[in-house]
Amino acid sequence: MIHTYLIETYGCQMNVAESNAIELLLKGRGMEAVTDPQMADLVIINTCSVRKTAENRIWGRLGFYSAIKKKRKQILIVTGCMASRMKEELKKECPFVDYVVSNDDKAQIPHLIFHSDEEKNDKYSFLSSHYKEGEFSSYIPIMNGCNNFCSYCIVPYVRGREVSRDVESIIEEVKYMDERGVKEITLLGQNVNSYSSTYNGESVDFPKLLELISPYMKNILWVRFESPHPKDFSDDLIRVIRDNKKVAKHIHLPMQSGNSRILELMNRHTTRERFISLLEKMKREIPELTLSTDVIVGFPSETEEEYLDTLSMMEIMECTEAFMYYFNPREGTRAEKMDGQIEESVKIKRLERLINEQLERQKRIKSASLPFETVGIVTTVTRDDQKRYLLRTEHNEYVSFSPLMPHNNGDVVYVRATELNGNTYRGEEIEKL
Repeated sequence: MIHTYLIETYGCQMNVAESNAIELLLKGRGMEAVTDPQMADLVIINTCSVRKTAENRIWGRLGFYSAIKKKRKQILIVTGCMASRMKEELKKECPFVDYVVSNDDKAQIPHLIFHSDEEKNDKYSFLSSHYKEGEFSSYIPIMNGCNNFCSYCIVPYVRGREVSRDVESIIEEVKYMDERGVKEITLLGQNVNSYSSTYNGESVDFPKLLELISPYMKNILWVRFESPHPKDFSDDLIRVIRDNKKVAKHIHLPMQSGNSRILELMNRHTTRERFISLLEKMKREIPELTLSTDVIVGFPSETEEEYLDTLSMMEIMECTEAFMYYFNPREGTRAEKMDGQIEESVKIKRLERLINEQLERQKRIKSASLPFETVGIVTTVTRDDQKRYLLRTEHNEYVSFSPLMPHNNGDVVYVRATELNGNTYRGEEIEKL
């Protein structure tokens, strides 16, 4: 009999949500979570393939568990994107792994363990709940896969084509989380705003889905979503973000490059001009909007002038945060074999300038917003001062504040921010606005 389990999760928010869902199923079978790998009867490694370094880390973990399995009986399951991409190689190189389970089959993991005869679904199936007990910020997957085939991205090859979750189950999960005191939810999809389903005989796109779920958010302060694609960012979506108080006004909008030729090579289905037009419309319609983005520099054949287009686009966007990388080729993608691969030293230099300019920009934007009053969710006590708390706002900004009373994680608190310390605001708790 197996009684204890440990789940190691690597990579994206979707993996985190799916691991949470698997954990709920295991707990429903009476299993107990442990943190010590030596004590686990069952180990599930939920893997990532977005970068080679992520896969290298998994190979190291597999070596670690190989040694444990020589000493004690343990079921070892490898799932996630690496399992989808390298299933046969994993079986060959790691015969001690009991099961290699692709993304599409994650829902079948409990049936594998307990030898259930339930019929296997050949398509990706969404688990009923992705809630982790006690959390106040939760992920809700609404679609899986991607049809875009950006030339640098492995996702379509390991997650498959787009599949949208049915509206009814999304609403049920929102209600379930709301009843358990969750304060914010994030709708997840590799291309979240291409969501498409039906409800009560009518077509439902992503803006309509946001409208359908918001009435069920009684305790939930706001809903976020990641990651949207600029090409699918409709006028209706902008209207819903503007008008619906439950939709957070902080949007993650991946830009990747500010140059039209590079965007075409990336197969991003947009141009510099169209992206700027979208930004102008969003800022005009949503005055309180803040943005974050993803950026890749050093893409094959990118010239210095094209790189400068990305720097200037970052100035136009005025993001309060950004996830910045230099191009790292992934095996199996078109970009891996493109002509004009750029030397790593050049890529590093370009990334350093990009990061430095963005840090200065963030400081300027955040300083200009002071002072302000806002509401947010307590996330933890601060590391440096146990008498202060850290709070996350609707705009995904953090405020270290002195409290009027003791708080628990997940409490909703009103604060006045008066200064900026690095990337974190400082302030004090106030009475309700």
